Amino acid sequence: MALHPNLDPELSAGLERMPPLTFDTSALGPEGIEARRTQINALYAAMPPVRTDVSIEDRRVPGPRGEPDVRVRIYRPPGASEEAPGLYWVHGGGMVVGAPEFDDALVSGYAEQLGAVAVSVDYRLAPEHPDPAPVEDCYAGLVWTAGNAAELGIDPGRLAIGGMSAGGGLAAGTALLARDRGGPALAFQLLVCPMLDDRNITPSSHEFAEAVTWNRAANLFGWTALLGDRISGGDVSPYAAPARAADLSGLPPAFVDVGELEVFRDECVDYAQRLVQAGVSTEFHLYPGAFHGFDILMPDAELSRRAGAARIAALKRAFRR
Repeated sequence: MALHPNLDPELSAGLERMPPLTFDTSALGPEGIEARRTQINALYAAMPPVRTDVSIEDRRVPGPRGEPDVRVRIYRPPGASEEAPGLYWVHGGGMVVGAPEFDDALVSGYAEQLGAVAVSVDYRLAPEHPDPAPVEDCYAGLVWTAGNAAELGIDPGRLAIGGMSAGGGLAAGTALLARDRGGPALAFQLLVCPMLDDRNITPSSHEFAEAVTWNRAANLFGWTALLGDRISGGDVSPYAAPARAADLSGLPPAFVDVGELEVFRDECVDYAQRLVQAGVSTEFHLYPGAFHGFDILMPDAELSRRAGAARIAALKRAFRR
């Protein structure tokens, strides 16, 4: 695959030292999904272990009514106050792969730098568990977190939600659910390159038929796993695809970022603009020359450090409110 001419030079040089990155979308059946999960699991298993003083604990908590319990992963920094800020985190993975463990380094870093207690939810994955299972699991975990804030050492007035990629989309959908169901109250939403729109009709969704990590075919793969034959149709909930929400008013202040060279670029631009127009205080970043997940693959690149610092700064401001 030829690299995009606008690709950041430092990211381009890093890619030349890495093996080719592919996400085979040839099958949506069980064998195809398991092959992709094995591929992703092997990638994460090869990464060095997380070195942190943050304590990590797993718990099973009540799931949606009539559904299985949900696992959450709790991160506590050393010396956290009895009323620390809280970050409820949703991992990425295109709706079809991923687990909280994959974000251990990222979420531990948030907990450490913010003095926050973080809770990451292990939601059920598509296609075995299609919509609304993933977002309802995320909402159930949020309800438990807010309801047990005192035990967790979280200040309920400083509880933010965040997520990356599919997790960013699910975080946005969970924030909509929390608004429409009367709680829990959220102080902030951190939407990192979020996956928001199943319709795949924006210019960027067509532009990146070829991409470094997550191209148009992969995006259609993920949305089809979640929605089946409802994808791009009229019967899709805004809690599954937040770009479909007609009303974005009454949501918590937001941070949205995205790379210039990715499928999600235009839907993120549009969502951030619509949040502002709905009266939601919003910070938006478009990272030039960046592909989807650039900061995860190359955390030491200058652009990655800038992106990480901007997210931390936004959360710090939110927790001071």
